[in-house]
Amino acid sequence: MTDRLFRAVPFPMRVALLPGIWPPDVGGPATHAPDFARFLVGRGHTVSVVTMADGEPTERPCPVETISRRRPFPIRYGLLTAAATRAARSADVVYATATYAAAATAAAAARRPLVAKLVSDPAYERARRYGLAAGTLEEFQLPGGGVAVQALRRARTRALRRAGAIVVPSEYLAAIARGWGLEEDRLSVVPNPAPPIEAGLAADAQANGRFVFAGRLTRQKALGTALEALVRVPAASLLVIGEGPERAELEARSRALGLERRVEFTGGLPRDGVLAALARARAAVLSSDWENFPHAVVEALAVGTPVVATAVGGVPEVVRDGENGLLVPAGSPEALARALARLLEEPGLRGRLAAGSRPSVAELGRDRVYGRLEGLLLREARG
Repeated sequence: MTDRLFRAVPFPMRVALLPGIWPPDVGGPATHAPDFARFLVGRGHTVSVVTMADGEPTERPCPVETISRRRPFPIRYGLLTAAATRAARSADVVYATATYAAAATAAAAARRPLVAKLVSDPAYERARRYGLAAGTLEEFQLPGGGVAVQALRRARTRALRRAGAIVVPSEYLAAIARGWGLEEDRLSVVPNPAPPIEAGLAADAQANGRFVFAGRLTRQKALGTALEALVRVPAASLLVIGEGPERAELEARSRALGLERRVEFTGGLPRDGVLAALARARAAVLSSDWENFPHAVVEALAVGTPVVATAVGGVPEVVRDGENGLLVPAGSPEALARALARLLEEPGLRGRLAAGSRPSVAELGRDRVYGRLEGLLLREARG
């Protein structure tokens, strides 16, 4: 007879939320975590957050405990696991959007149910960080890879098997997770939510030649492909919103390509600023080598701005070529340049794509999506 099976969990519930990043970090997961915490608190639930950070949290919709990333890994991991265990013992359910090994250990120690949300393959992310993988996410799923890579894969699957429910934002990632041997009945596809749009914020029907990229500046985003495409389209300019480890290199590359007058790097912006910039854009641009279900795409479509994106991962599940955007193959500056040029030169194309943008994400309203996540947490909390 387990504690999980016989604990009566009344509504409202207590949630230990374990995200990998938190504001002032930028990126989709850093936006989602405090927003979902705010939703749960607004619904009457109690939320406590344990996360890693480099500085003080800039959002506190609930108590937030941070562990410094600057500490050596063994110390950082130990502190994170201890803090997560304390939070789990005071919770009815643990919800982890990263740090799955620490979350699984904490949930087991506290005898609490675990719900995990995946945005990628955590083994792949770690392998790339350690220089053990250079290919795509799909290529990483193939057999082989060496002893270290196989150990990362086993650790990932072992941690996730402790979760009673696993949330993925796309059918694409669900198919990959099935390949790890995770049971079908524990997988739930819940797309990322569209942001609430303030009245008056809508795509500019007279948008000029400026395109917008919004996201973390990482190798995965392959922003260099967009820069090379821009060289081929003299009438286009690009606003780059976001921070990340590749920023300095990308700025240098932009100068080397002679684009300093046409490419502007803003750094991170508040969410309202990102949405306003997307609304004024000719289109949002995503040149990634691989993706799951990117927040930036959903945000652009939500404000009525079409998207030019690479047809990778879960992107085609939300960007439909010729309806709300244009899809191009990954790693092809030539194809991306042709798509950008079409949006500048073909009369009426942007308007037609913009007209299909908002309706395409109508089912992804914040309350609807978060309500589904809340239901999963309640189900697991109640056993």
